[in-house]
Amino acid sequence: MKSTNTLPEGYKEYYSINLQQNKKTALLVNLLALLISVAMIVPMCFFVPFFTVFDTSNGIIPLFIRTASLIFLLIAYIILHELVHGIAMKICGTKKVKYGFTGMYAFAGSDDYYGKGAYIFIALAPVVLWGIVLAVINFLVPTEWIWIIYLIQITNISGAAGDFWVTAKFSSFPKEILIRDCGVGMTVYSLSDFPK
Repeated sequence: MKSTNTLPEGYKEYYSINLQQNKKTALLVNLLALLISVAMIVPMCFFVPFFTVFDTSNGIIPLFIRTASLIFLLIAYIILHELVHGIAMKICGTKKVKYGFTGMYAFAGSDDYYGKGAYIFIALAPVVLWGIVLAVINFLVPTEWIWIIYLIQITNISGAAGDFWVTAKFSSFPKEILIRDCGVGMTVYSLSDFPK
């Protein structure tokens, strides 16, 4: 599960993807994110109507506090999501993690190469960790705060669409592959050719 900072002998580039440059894949990933969002929003409306977010029965100040909290929590979540990717990389042995924001994507990346299992762990660590944390918090908050936390959860799950996509794609590749993730682009290396 450990990373390596040099590509072992015999490995060659087999597959690469860059969501900034590959518009077709970026569109597919963003469509997946939208579908996940809709699939999460619609059923929740039957349990807690969305208008509870705008409840002003206790005055306008609580509504302002909830709105400001949502904005703050969304920004904090994006940072924490990438930090968890970085921590997962460190757990796998990476010495230096690079963080950044491209204007479209926030990212954590490195120059190291990861085995398939390690890379899937890195890709899914944030969505699993924050999914559990946010689900617990959602059960503990009062009704007028449920949608605030749930919107962060929707961001968590739908925002991981790219992580889900690469996990599904790379899972079909042989066990021997090594993956280098520089942030918005990933390159897969293999010892042998295999069907894409």
